[in-house]
Amino acid sequence: MERLPVIMVYDNLDKEVIERLFKSNPIPEGFYIRNYRRGEEDLWAEIETAAGEFETEEKALEHFQKEFGPYLNEMEKRCFFIVHKESGRAVGTTTAWYNDNFKRERYGRIHWVGVHPDFQGKKLAKPLLAAAMMYLAEHHCKAYLTSQTTSYKAINMYLDFGFKPEIMSDECKRAWNLLEKILGRTI
Repeated sequence: MERLPVIMVYDNLDKEVIERLFKSNPIPEGFYIRNYRRGEEDLWAEIETAAGEFETEEKALEHFQKEFGPYLNEMEKRCFFIVHKESGRAVGTTTAWYNDNFKRERYGRIHWVGVHPDFQGKKLAKPLLAAAMMYLAEHHCKAYLTSQTTSYKAINMYLDFGFKPEIMSDECKRAWNLLEKILGRTI
């Protein structure tokens, strides 16, 4: 499958709507969500590498340091882990980040959603996404995310949550046409 970039937006982070999303996507029994704690960069790197975002954990750690290293206080509020209670193992993560100049405005950003392959298919991504959106709704009016066509299952989830395609170029149109065919839905 061709890997094309996509951008999605959520133009009205209405707290009541987001609360309903959160309630309709409960955390499965045996798991809980908690915030990142300083020094847990290795957990983030392990999950994101296992989920296929990086070739090695070392590259993931380098990226973490570059992107988030100067903002660890923010990460303690904005980065979430979903944890398997029995093992105590963090198995998924996402970050409710921000961008002060997306479309010349301040937007919240869903960033780096990842679930370890050993735990995929256990309905963990939706409550993780809902938790991040709850945080964003408290601090932002709008949100966006970036992804790629090869992550079509995640894109389908984002569409279900109310994110809309942001079409900014012919390549974006091509990506969304491809996604319509793959997902079997009109976008």
